[in-house]
Amino acid sequence: MTPDDAARTDTEAGEDRKPAAPEEDRRGFLARHGRAVLIGAVAAVVLLAGAVGWWLHARNYESTDDAFIDARSVSVSPQVSGALVDVPVTDNQLVEAGAVLARIDDRDYAAALAQAHAKADQSQADIANFAAQIEAQQARLDQARVQVTAAQAALQFAQDENQRAQDLVKTGAGTQQRADQAGTDLRQRQADLDGARSGQTSADKQLGVLRAQAQGAAAALEQAQASLLQAQANQDRTVLTAPVAGRVAKLSAANGAYASPGQSLMMLVPREIWVTANFKETQLDLMRAGQPVSISIDAYPGRDFPGHVDSQQFGSGTAFALLPAENATGNYVKVVQRVPVKIVFDQPPDLPLGPGMSVVPTVTVR
Repeated sequence: MTPDDAARTDTEAGEDRKPAAPEEDRRGFLARHGRAVLIGAVAAVVLLAGAVGWWLHARNYESTDDAFIDARSVSVSPQVSGALVDVPVTDNQLVEAGAVLARIDDRDYAAALAQAHAKADQSQADIANFAAQIEAQQARLDQARVQVTAAQAALQFAQDENQRAQDLVKTGAGTQQRADQAGTDLRQRQADLDGARSGQTSADKQLGVLRAQAQGAAAALEQAQASLLQAQANQDRTVLTAPVAGRVAKLSAANGAYASPGQSLMMLVPREIWVTANFKETQLDLMRAGQPVSISIDAYPGRDFPGHVDSQQFGSGTAFALLPAENATGNYVKVVQRVPVKIVFDQPPDLPLGPGMSVVPTVTVR
């Protein structure tokens, strides 16, 4: 074998020992793991389709766990003070509207009411008395007017008599004595007329005084009636009744305790409840009143209750806080705000639900 043949042989052997090409490696890998690759590809497609389907489905709903049962609870407080003599309700008791919740000792208020009745009766008697006096004084005034009329007639006659007597004296047909007597009678009749007119004036002024006193008595009657209404209202307020139907909560009243105006004796949770859901402001774009809502209550897992969106508060929750945010000072960091949305039940659940219980509402927005 020549040296050239040996070299050629070594070269061919070296070519046989070269690694396989990348394409051949891939073919070999697919041949060995084809099933696993296929399963992985199918799984990836399924996961992608599931993610797309979940997104398409989820975009139709808006949900939040920042939600709770809400109600307008009533604080039962007395408007008058006194010792409690009866508390006929107990904790968590269901009461109807108008039911008696507590009674305050009313003896002082009953006495004040009786006194107010007496003052009103006295004022009415005063009015009747002044009415009788006015009627009698009116009769006196009428009599004084008649006396004035009579005195005027007598004065006119005396004037005529005096004129005739004076004429007779001048002609010598009458005596001076008769003329003097006629003059005296004229002056007497003038004095009688002046006296009658004074009596009429006095009677008229006395009538005005009586009428003024009658007006004062009428005002006193109105004041007495107002006091009577106040006393009656205080008497009625000694009995505390339920303004609405609901359940008694946070009961602190007890027999013998002293109640003061404004003091909370108990809370009354009405039957009407709803859900206050604090959605992010970015969730409100498609939310409208009337949209259906599925309500999940933490206390009753596995059950959903139908409802609908009632209304949306015009303003975020922080805007109505006791200390609202002041973004005009300091460094500002934008935070997604929460906006309360009122959700009502289509059919109120027959379950013991109260304010503050956690719920998760899901609103269908598409």
